[in-house]
Amino acid sequence: MKKTIKITVLAFVFSFAAISCQKSVSDAELTTQSTTAISAYPETSVEVKDGVAHLSGTFASQGDKDAAIAEIKNIKGVRDVMDMASVEAADPVMETITAIDQETQQKVADAIKDFPSVKMDVVNGELTLTGEVTAEQARKIKMSVDALKVGKVNYDYNVKK
Repeated sequence: MKKTIKITVLAFVFSFAAISCQKSVSDAELTTQSTTAISAYPETSVEVKDGVAHLSGTFASQGDKDAAIAEIKNIKGVRDVMDMASVEAADPVMETITAIDQETQQKVADAIKDFPSVKMDVVNGELTLTGEVTAEQARKIKMSVDALKVGKVNYDYNVKK
């Protein structure tokens, strides 16, 4: 019986000694390891306090942010990650839409066909007429196009005197 107690006490002492001999990782070391782990994301930083990593900065995508958090969580000694980082807003995709339909463009093209120096373009969703005309031609073009009731038309042609 005495042997059993001695063995139990001895086992307890060795267990306690093994636990107390384990090296605890300092916050500075964890910060260094965490910073290295997220070095692929230059607009970010991390600081560890009491084993909790505080992630800040800007990521290009949510996927990058999630990957960085996972990498930090995998570091032994990091207990949690406080996410204070943001994700860049994606550039909106600008779709160019021509507000002037093909039929209207064809009508205007027919109206100016007798004036070869005048060109028609759609600029910012508006019809724009350019070229060089006389005052009489400008008056005729304006009357013809206005009669079509196509909306706003920019008459950006030069009028010769």
